[in-house]
Amino acid sequence: MIKDITQDEWVEMIENDKDAVILDVRTDDEVAEGYIPGMINYDIHGGQEFMDQLNTLDKSKNYYVYCRSGARSGQACQIMDQNGFANAYNLIGGFMNWDGDIEE
Repeated sequence: MIKDITQDEWVEMIENDKDAVILDVRTDDEVAEGYIPGMINYDIHGGQEFMDQLNTLDKSKNYYVYCRSGARSGQACQIMDQNGFANAYNLIGGFMNWDGDIEE
């Protein structure tokens, strides 16, 4: 299931989700500018490598997916949905609108 969620929903859901996985689908250069703590990074522009990385993940967990603006993460959520992932949540507005904790 794909669901677009706000930052407030994202923070609240992750706090209460023991199966939460944060997935950053941006490029290495974008990640170098800062990221949400605890994430794993699989660049959606990686093509087959991105698909291979997704296939290593536990499809029963809940994935909280973000990119810079919310567009690529929406695409990633669709791909994940089509590949049997139970839940993929897209962060509306992406990292550029994020005002929570950041690591660099």
